[in-house]
Amino acid sequence: MERKPFELNRRNAVLLIVLFGIVSLFADMNYEGGRSVVGQYLKLLGTSAFALGLSAGLGEFVGYALRLVSGGIADRTRKYWTLIILGYVIQLCSFPLMAFVRGWELAVIFLFLERVGKAVRKPAHDAVVSFAAKRTGSGFGFGLHEAMDQIGAFLGPALFSALLFLGPDAKTLAGYRTGLVLLFIPAGLAVGFTVFNRFLFPHPERFELKKTAVPIEASGYPRSYWVIVLAAGLLAMGITDFPLIGLHLKRSAGFSEEAIPLLYAGAMAVDAAAALVFGRLYDKAGLKVLAVLFAVELFTAPLVFLGPFWMILAGMALWGVSVGTQESILKAAIGDQVPEDRRARAFGLFNTLFGLAWFAGSAVIGLLYDRFGAVPLVIFSVVVQGAALLAFLGLGPGLGKKRSPGTDNIP
Repeated sequence: MERKPFELNRRNAVLLIVLFGIVSLFADMNYEGGRSVVGQYLKLLGTSAFALGLSAGLGEFVGYALRLVSGGIADRTRKYWTLIILGYVIQLCSFPLMAFVRGWELAVIFLFLERVGKAVRKPAHDAVVSFAAKRTGSGFGFGLHEAMDQIGAFLGPALFSALLFLGPDAKTLAGYRTGLVLLFIPAGLAVGFTVFNRFLFPHPERFELKKTAVPIEASGYPRSYWVIVLAAGLLAMGITDFPLIGLHLKRSAGFSEEAIPLLYAGAMAVDAAAALVFGRLYDKAGLKVLAVLFAVELFTAPLVFLGPFWMILAGMALWGVSVGTQESILKAAIGDQVPEDRRARAFGLFNTLFGLAWFAGSAVIGLLYDRFGAVPLVIFSVVVQGAALLAFLGLGPGLGKKRSPGTDNIP
């Protein structure tokens, strides 16, 4: 006998988001725990700052570029769960497998695979959350998911830091490798909860049943979508990856091995709080809340790379706010600009262009840091992110809007 489907109401929409949040909690324990130490680990394997920045940026670009393809597949086939499960398996095995390599060149392959796995699942994942979030308020839905996500992002680096501090092979290659292998545990839990979520909600797109007619001029993507894409691309060019931040903190700021992942964990805790707060604000005030994201990024690089200890802490807190708002209200804004049948592709296209800008910026930032130090890096970051803020403000009167005419927010 066929299982009776869940009612498509707000309570069950929250349940889907919470279960997805649990998946993301374990997934983030895996890959954020790995990302918090990959800079130091690759340094021990013999990489340079330029190679690290180029590798991280190229990995981000490859991962983001593939999202255009996977987003199109998700919209055409509606096989959201298949893509999500496959992507998680690839992504969450990559960092643990990195423990078994002996050279940084091979480790970079797994760095790429981790991004590829995320690319396979991410547009489908974001589309599913956006379907449920139409019943809860887009900002609240994405904010709740991101907050739960960041509990794992806090725990992964924090536990890795404890391992490096207390383990018998602390701060050695053996210690890092032990920690990476242990990341198989949250990987298995994340995949298991994803399969359970798929069993409960096999057709998440049905949460979004009520539609208004899409005007002819909105048959592609509206102007507001493209302005957000342009501004976010400029923002991405000036973002500094944490692997390079970790390398700087170890090389120039005097932070110990175990303190660096702990600092990352603190930024993830700020991220979680920011996602909830700004998600609620977005539902009330609309796109203008995104201006906070662009303004915050202007101060992050100067504080992290040029300041003394207390300014570095403040800079990492702002870095956490930036990540939290990118992963909550920026996604909510994209989801609210595009109708349901084109949403996975819209997320994929956005992520592809975002990743291209991130790759270009990361390569420049890594080269500037290697050749000239922190000051040129900071100048580059501030200039391009100032341009991002100006581009976003170009929305003008549209800043007060939350949705395009082709979407509905169902209570």
